[in-house]
Amino acid sequence: MKIIFCDNHLLVVFKPAGISTQPHQANEDNLLDQSKAWLKKQFQKSGSVFLEPIHRLDKPVSGLVLFARTSKALSRLQEMMRQRKIEKTYFAWVEGALPEEKGTLEHYLFHDEHRARIVDKSYPEAKLARLHYLQIDQLKAKSLVEIYLETGRYHQIRAQFAYIGCPIVGDQKYGSTSHWKKDKIALHHGRMKFLHPVTKSELCFESSSVLQLNPRP
Repeated sequence: MKIIFCDNHLLVVFKPAGISTQPHQANEDNLLDQSKAWLKKQFQKSGSVFLEPIHRLDKPVSGLVLFARTSKALSRLQEMMRQRKIEKTYFAWVEGALPEEKGTLEHYLFHDEHRARIVDKSYPEAKLARLHYLQIDQLKAKSLVEIYLETGRYHQIRAQFAYIGCPIVGDQKYGSTSHWKKDKIALHHGRMKFLHPVTKSELCFESSSVLQLNPRP
């Protein structure tokens, strides 16, 4: 865990791959508990710490995570998420040949048992998933893509790229045949841009860890 930004209302943290954003079972190490412990120590708080994630990253994914430190910030940031006013950019190494160097992927997703499934628009509970991508590098049969996420569905990036025959490197759940690091996949949330929920100043955070993404095992 690495602290990227902290003020009275917000906390932005870098989450390494291999750790959950929130606890899913008792005694499980997770980013939320680590961040609360940091705040408690940093500000010498004796009582409980208010901290809520505005979004989540899958356990095998690395990158920036935004937390609200106050109820006011929480409600405003949640509304900004609903209105898609928080811009999130991901980077990933994918397998196979992309249909175009620049494009948009639009599908309908169904949240199945611990995975997302592409379904027809008429499928019950199907939700629109849309993202835009740009190929920025290539190495043999793998491509490094920059991904602008328009909607934030469960496993959206992983499912959509797998569906077009370009799974995230190391993502065996969605068909990757490439070796990668244990419990990690080559997907990184590297940039986040939004207005501060209280001061209204423009904020932009970037994680240089994307430069460490490499498709070689």
